[in-house]
Amino acid sequence: MVRLYNLHPFGSQQVVPCKLEPERFCGGGRDALFVAAGCKVEAFAVSGQELCQQRCAFSTLGRVLRLAYSEAGDYLVAIEEKNKATFLRAYVNWRSKRTENSRVCIRMVGHNVEAPFSETFRDQMSILEMPLSETPLCISCCPVKGDLLVGCTNKLVLFSLKYQVINEEFSVLDFERSLIIHIDSITPVEISFCVGYVAVMSDLEVLILKLESDPKNGESVTHHPRKTNNPMKQAEGISDETLQLEPDDFVICQKPMELLGEKSEQSGVSVTLELTGLADEKIKYFHVQHLLYRRFAPDISSYVLSDDIKLHSLQLLPIYQTGSLTSDRKKSSQEKELLSLFCFFSLPHVGYLYMIVKSVELMSVYQYPERSQQAVLTPQFLHVITSNNLQCFTVRCSAAAAREEDPYVDTTLKTCPPVSLDVCALRIQLFIGLKAICHFKNHVILLTKADPESIPERRESPKRLLSRKGTSVNLKAPPVAEAGWNLYIVNTISPVQLYKEMIDYSNIYKTAKTQSCIHLLSEAHLLVRAALMDTSQLEPGEKAELLEAFRESCGHLGDCYSRLDTQHSHLALPYYKMSGLSMAEVLARVDWTVENGSQKYERGLIFYINHSLYENLDEELSEELAAKVVQMFHVAEPKQLPHILCSPSMKNIDPLTAISYLRKLDTSGFSLILVTLTKAAMALKMGDLDMYRNEMKSHPEMKLVCGFILEPRLLIQQRKGQIVPTEFAVHLKETQPGLLVASVLGLQKNNKIGIEEADSFFKVLCGKDGDTIPQLLVDLWEAQLVACLPDVVLQELFFKLTSQYIWRLSKRQPPDTVPLRTSEDLINSCSHYGLISPWVNVLISSDSLADKNCMEELSKLQTLWWKKLLPELCQRIKCGGEKYQLYLSSLKETLSIVAVELELRDFLNVLPEDGTAAFFLPYLLYCSRKKSLT
Repeated sequence: MVRLYNLHPFGSQQVVPCKLEPERFCGGGRDALFVAAGCKVEAFAVSGQELCQQRCAFSTLGRVLRLAYSEAGDYLVAIEEKNKATFLRAYVNWRSKRTENSRVCIRMVGHNVEAPFSETFRDQMSILEMPLSETPLCISCCPVKGDLLVGCTNKLVLFSLKYQVINEEFSVLDFERSLIIHIDSITPVEISFCVGYVAVMSDLEVLILKLESDPKNGESVTHHPRKTNNPMKQAEGISDETLQLEPDDFVICQKPMELLGEKSEQSGVSVTLELTGLADEKIKYFHVQHLLYRRFAPDISSYVLSDDIKLHSLQLLPIYQTGSLTSDRKKSSQEKELLSLFCFFSLPHVGYLYMIVKSVELMSVYQYPERSQQAVLTPQFLHVITSNNLQCFTVRCSAAAAREEDPYVDTTLKTCPPVSLDVCALRIQLFIGLKAICHFKNHVILLTKADPESIPERRESPKRLLSRKGTSVNLKAPPVAEAGWNLYIVNTISPVQLYKEMIDYSNIYKTAKTQSCIHLLSEAHLLVRAALMDTSQLEPGEKAELLEAFRESCGHLGDCYSRLDTQHSHLALPYYKMSGLSMAEVLARVDWTVENGSQKYERGLIFYINHSLYENLDEELSEELAAKVVQMFHVAEPKQLPHILCSPSMKNIDPLTAISYLRKLDTSGFSLILVTLTKAAMALKMGDLDMYRNEMKSHPEMKLVCGFILEPRLLIQQRKGQIVPTEFAVHLKETQPGLLVASVLGLQKNNKIGIEEADSFFKVLCGKDGDTIPQLLVDLWEAQLVACLPDVVLQELFFKLTSQYIWRLSKRQPPDTVPLRTSEDLINSCSHYGLISPWVNVLISSDSLADKNCMEELSKLQTLWWKKLLPELCQRIKCGGEKYQLYLSSLKETLSIVAVELELRDFLNVLPEDGTAAFFLPYLLYCSRKKSLT
């Protein structure tokens, strides 16, 4: 389906001041337009929208049959005919041809240029003769590397672009015939070449190949083509005897066929390579990969067939990913990197666009309202001419390239309109007598001739169209020039200007047709996206304007998907994210008008707001907007209301308003405990402690833990990347610390919070900085050890606990809050805590450790594994680091206490098996002498 709009992609128009009727023309580069007529080529400079001036003119050997320009190398190549012989010639350094009588250097490809002539070559145009053993039929230049591909009967010849270095300051452009591609049974009418990809087209066949530089499976290179049987003959039941019969006896009509990827090798077209370049060439092609073969059948509905039922306008279109590669700080160069590649070809009434990188697939089919004569594909549009109309269609190349560039498109963060989007005709512009078209940059070049041709085209027998065997190419010169022709340059308007017109045009569809509004906004979005993909074509300052238009288009698409009920409503989220709009700005675009006493909120808006509030956005909605959000979810998604109220973005919500909506909830369909905790949080916010206690008493503690697991943001929130305890968490710390620790432990068990996050949470909650450990965090560690959390590393946990126990013992530092578990509780509930050894009882009974807190710490410290603790502590001391002094002082203090209280034998059992004897010797000596001292 092709949608039709009436937009204005074409802007100003100017006439090319050529003197003779153009027979061939082409354009390219920044401003170059070449027009061939008779035995002469005129080069024009196209700049701006109102200026087209002749730059130079030069004579050719004969009448020009084909013409092509290469931006890489800045050369023009032509197939010329003189005295019924054809020649292939390249025109180099043509910009230095200032007058028609200026001297021209003619040289043969591959011949070395002598150094004394370097200055001559620098200042004059050179013509390179390219001899071929067969007649050249068509040509194509690689837009990236400038290599030249020439089509001949049953073969393609590749000339690699290279430079002859004359001296350090000057080099001469040259070519080397490096490869011959033999293709049996196809005579090329048009070819296209781009960085190793080759497209060949005959009257009714298209073949796309990829030349690969690495040998496949160690295969050898075919230096001479071998004749192979055509498997399609047997498949179609055609015998050799039949093929040898007279053409008047049979009409051979082959079936239409489309073969993609590896299956295209079954086409029966034999392709072999013959290397002809020098051995020191950097890149050689050894292997051919078949990508696409498509054969069309002529219309045989009537006995008399028209000779012009043929394919035309074959084109490979690359989409580049441009990046600045800087070798040093002084020089910066822009190098084009191929991102995606597309192939277009057309029948008179229908065009086909394929994507051929990574996978080969048909992207779009273009149905023309009239019979087409020629078409050109650009990254943004397809321009088609009929006899009297210039038509502009949209293309999906940028949508496909976006997915090649970023496989994570179509997520909650970013998206792009689909490749399958219906194509549309933006404009059908009247031009009388259109004959030919070409395109470069933002210029469409049109040749018109109002009067009909005086010599009608020769119609051949229908049998010729039905068999590939008799295919030939008509390179006859056009008839003698007649009056009534013009060569026009039609300038396409800037992408931003056309984008704005599309946005204005889309407004008429906002209330009429949902899909039409989304479609046109998607077209506008793709238009801007395509322009941004090739920044080399942008004027200074235009990129910033395009980026702003890109963000604006994302906002418009977000509005569509959020307000209109479609199956893709969820796309409101990524489009709004790409737009850069804040949540408040999005809500300000919502129409809050109530119709018929009820308000309806579409699922796209609900999905966006819900997902945004679940993220840790550093944005706080105003009280008014927060109240509107609560109202929205009360109507559309009531079960999400408790979660919505816990978002940091809803901090300014009026608690009375929130409680009034919470009380209206029917809790039969979802968790009552979550509603209870949310009401308790709101009661705390407005200082109503009685209401808070009543809500908290309505459920047992384990139920409350389950409620916090359902919504962790009741306790823990993040703002600007930092963990922030809620007012609820602060209150629980003072009144119900056991519930708080159990809840955080529950969050860890359910992967709602990480180990480091939990540690940070308790440090911030208790106002402890640096290495100071609050008792609530020690309580959490002990709870983790008792619960045996699977993701907790036991050795790390052991060390954290023992370090804390030792530190408190050495500093005589009591815990800042009453521990939730005693040593007896831990021994009874956790296998990691062993029975207390006798020597520990000696320490506990010591007068120096009469303090109850110290006795608890020392009790907890024992079969946390004394025999494993000291070696681990010694190892950490050896490793050094920021905590080296803390570990060392802890070890010294502990050894001093133990050496005083233990007998020598018990003290020896405590010491680790490894370590420096000099370090432990003073403690051993003291322990052995203490009896004599007493």
